[in-house]
Amino acid sequence: MSTLNEAYEAHTLTLDNIIPLDFSSSPSLPDSHTWSQPIDDDDGDFSLNDPASSSIPIIDLMDPNAKKLIALACENWGAFHLKNHGIPLDVSQGAEQQLHRLFYLPTEQKMKALRSPAGATGYGVARISPFFSKSMWNEGFTIIGSPSHDAKKLWPDDYQQFCETMEKYEKQMRRIADRLAEMMMEVLEISEKKRKWVGASDVSAALQLNFYPTCPEPNRAMGLAPHTDTSIFTILKAKSSGLQILKEGKWIPVHPHPNTLIVHTGDFLRIMSNARFCSPTHRVVPNEKDERYSIAYFYSPPTDYVVSPSVTGDLNSVARFRDVTVKEFIGIKAQKFGESLSFIST
Repeated sequence: MSTLNEAYEAHTLTLDNIIPLDFSSSPSLPDSHTWSQPIDDDDGDFSLNDPASSSIPIIDLMDPNAKKLIALACENWGAFHLKNHGIPLDVSQGAEQQLHRLFYLPTEQKMKALRSPAGATGYGVARISPFFSKSMWNEGFTIIGSPSHDAKKLWPDDYQQFCETMEKYEKQMRRIADRLAEMMMEVLEISEKKRKWVGASDVSAALQLNFYPTCPEPNRAMGLAPHTDTSIFTILKAKSSGLQILKEGKWIPVHPHPNTLIVHTGDFLRIMSNARFCSPTHRVVPNEKDERYSIAYFYSPPTDYVVSPSVTGDLNSVARFRDVTVKEFIGIKAQKFGESLSFIST
């Protein structure tokens, strides 16, 4: 069976689409990173008290009605804040410390773990970069499976702490993801046979560590360009603002709340739900004063799993997408990007 690494390695990038800018030596915004007004003039000045941003629900995982509330959030927003998730504080703080430790390394040190053109893990910029004419104001580090191979390149004599910390964090993410996935599969009335991959060892998962440095001209730069995620859902840990979700033509900021995680749904859940659930387009905007760190956990079925729409009830009796394996859709996304779901629509 193909692994997630192999699925991504089949779609090579060029080094120009992998190497981040040396932000420490860029006091001004270079032309390569200057976008034409990525922040729309009519977006307005959103704040924590803005009605639109506060509408993104906060769901207590321990609430007896959590499954119903999650379903409504997936239908209306494709995103929600999750509290009472049970991640131990030391695990969470440890991951944050290692995140800072990594991105504070000198550029020449980080470049030792640069992702190869045919690679899926290591240091570099987002894989979506080839689809945009301008570069993004970020750098990242991708982990699929054990991080030891790439971590050894960064800290030849002191990589164990990073690996152990990230593996503990990934284990906690997996626990939460399995529980959320089971809830969503039940809501969609997906058979036990079709959802037996939940909790299995061959789930496709990845950790994406992100760093968005302060930007001299944030209104002309893009932290992470608009896209949807190739996942069932993504679990995001971030302390500062920057993430925005496109809803009804408006970019709505998703402000982090204390002790919560942000969950937003991806393309595979949209297919499984027969378009009942959203797969929200989202982006990250940079900031002039504050650095932004985040850890994203992408969760999907095994690469050979056939993703098919759940067709139930009179209002949902016709399949809107054809069946597609996880691996095949990754390949479609690597070529069609924003048109991928239309490409498999029936």
